[in-house]
Amino acid sequence: MIEAHGDIGDTPRGLRRLFERANRLIVAVAPPSLTQLVLRIGLAVPFWRSGINKWDGFLQLNDVAVLLFSSEFKLHLPGGPYAFPAPGIFAFAAASAEIVLPLLLVIGLATRFAALSLLFMTLIVELTIPDGWPIHVTWTAMALGIMAWGPGRLSLDDLLTRSKL
Repeated sequence: MIEAHGDIGDTPRGLRRLFERANRLIVAVAPPSLTQLVLRIGLAVPFWRSGINKWDGFLQLNDVAVLLFSSEFKLHLPGGPYAFPAPGIFAFAAASAEIVLPLLLVIGLATRFAALSLLFMTLIVELTIPDGWPIHVTWTAMALGIMAWGPGRLSLDDLLTRSKL
């Protein structure tokens, strides 16, 4: 009976060891550098896909992109919705950012700046399409994670930082 009591006292220690082994396995499957790379790619993809659909050629916005900013997209602010000022400029800036910033994220160059910029774009998108908040929260979480923990070892930022040391 005393041995059984000793086994019961050992149960928390055994559970702790089990959780420690499980955590080691999880860390082996999802090392921080891989996780940060996947996070960067995950945030880049929706913006890249949106951006690539706004162009007809090199520096040639398609008519749909300009039409969206001139007639469809509105800023949902108090007292609004309001039309975008200078829709051609906004369309060009958004389409350019949706190409350049995802590329920076994927290669891991100026990564925190790119994530901050996409966070700002997400805010504008949320003000434009307020019903899209579930996906916008996901983009926000990814951008904040990248800004907080950086690009990781699988990035040009890390390579440039290590080469300066």
